[in-house]
Amino acid sequence: MSLATTLDMRPGEGADVVLRGATVLDPVAGIEGVHDVVVRGGEIAELATPGAELDGIEQIDAEGLHAFPAFFDPHVHLRTPGQEHKEDIETGSRSAAAGGYCGIVAMANTEPPVGTPADVEALREAAREGASVPVGFLATVTRGMEGEELTEMGAIRAAGALGFSDDGLPIRSARVLRRALQYQRLCGGTIALHEEDPELSGDGVMHEGPVSAALGLAGIPAVSESTMIARDAALALYEGGRIHVQHLSARESVEAVGAARAAGVQISCEASPHHLCLSDESVRSLDPRRHKMNPPLRSEDDRAALIEGLRDGTIDCVATDHAPHAAEEKEVPFEQAAMGVTGLETAFAALHTELVLPGTLDLALLIERMAGGAAPFEIERPSLAPGSEANIALCDLGAEWTVGEEGYESRSQNSWCAGRKLTGRVLITLAGGQVAYRLRSFSLGVAA
Repeated sequence: MSLATTLDMRPGEGADVVLRGATVLDPVAGIEGVHDVVVRGGEIAELATPGAELDGIEQIDAEGLHAFPAFFDPHVHLRTPGQEHKEDIETGSRSAAAGGYCGIVAMANTEPPVGTPADVEALREAAREGASVPVGFLATVTRGMEGEELTEMGAIRAAGALGFSDDGLPIRSARVLRRALQYQRLCGGTIALHEEDPELSGDGVMHEGPVSAALGLAGIPAVSESTMIARDAALALYEGGRIHVQHLSARESVEAVGAARAAGVQISCEASPHHLCLSDESVRSLDPRRHKMNPPLRSEDDRAALIEGLRDGTIDCVATDHAPHAAEEKEVPFEQAAMGVTGLETAFAALHTELVLPGTLDLALLIERMAGGAAPFEIERPSLAPGSEANIALCDLGAEWTVGEEGYESRSQNSWCAGRKLTGRVLITLAGGQVAYRLRSFSLGVAA
């Protein structure tokens, strides 16, 4: 099934357009070369020889540009209901489109949390009215995210939730998680886990290590994350459940996921661009807008382990953990500031700049992992193979731009790379068969 029919977005006409002379790269489909990418009725009709005669269709000069399968983000905070001053479905999905995404999964830790079938139905209806890209929704594992009683998981799944997560909080009780995994066998749906032992994290505000000691800030040890992963993986193995570990940040966590997978656990995991590009050395700036998040930026060794995990497949996908906040929540002393940064509009450009251009990661591998977030939720991954729904990110890999200089599509401005000069930019996004985004300075061309 296509993203547009699996998830929810506003209705619209299927695109009729051709990307002339684009360098096409789809490593999963085995496509690499220069083609005219022909889209008719929102579907990739053919990858034609450049210069083919095509009448009555929009022409886009894509010579020197790259066409990739659009990206899929399994971890986004849209802040609705209850905190629409930070973000909502319209602005969040517009931000996703600007970053080259053709699908996103929204977390449930809103105010109030998404915990009933009616909550899910209301959000799906809102997405059908205003989402620029297909959106899926998770509901909480426990009522009110209190970690004690399970939500009505079966009814919630029937209402269309992709799965369950108390993201923002761990599930403290092994007994409660075990029961959730038992219900999962009946109703399906992935359980996505924020892995953190609150007893170990305490009042920490950054990674525990030499930098936290030098700054005099309370630290969060890496073992807080990895021990919970090991516990929850053991429960998933025992119950035959399926879990997705969110925002890995530490070497020990990568090792815990690898060991669990080797033992036969049905486990997937993600890493966020900020953890792949930055270390706790950045926190020396004491800039909470860009550098305070949970899990925190960790050591350079941890960052290297995440990159290697992404490279060897231990880490399945990139997820932004896009977490918008109002300015007043960030413009306070570091210890008091809210956790979280935005990332949808910058993820590809930042990873291309920091990891691909220096030769740390291969471009094809990054493209594969950027779309890999669909699989943990049993969603068909975007493809450029003819006959596929048109989900395409058209990028200029040589374009240089400064983050935030032209503003943001997001309602919030707490980007982790605000003010950084990046190389590589999304110019056009097709999502769910529709033209979802076009950079203002890039002309679509004229019809033939």
